[in-house]
Amino acid sequence: MTTFASPSQGGASRSLWRVDAKPGVAGPSHDFDSEQVWTWLAGTATVELGEETYGVGPGDTVVMPARTVRRVTAGAETGYTAVVTAPAGARALAADGTDAYGTPPWIA
Repeated sequence: MTTFASPSQGGASRSLWRVDAKPGVAGPSHDFDSEQVWTWLAGTATVELGEETYGVGPGDTVVMPARTVRRVTAGAETGYTAVVTAPAGARALAADGTDAYGTPPWIA
């Protein structure tokens, strides 16, 4: 994950990241305390968002509401590249809503 903008980089009111996920990598089921917007630049993924599942690819955008459990799994052959934005100070939470959220596998 590469951070392009955040308050720690000079006063941005939103954070902006690039996520590069290797083929087949599944992020953890987790929640977020504010809305996130994901746009896919390359590759494919499966997005589990609440009770729904979506297949996404280049040019697709998914608005992930706050307090909605989500999981993103990279395509088995291609992985994916996406840009993600959220309000400054937004926090990832464990799927049960607690602060016990670990490091996503694409960062480790």
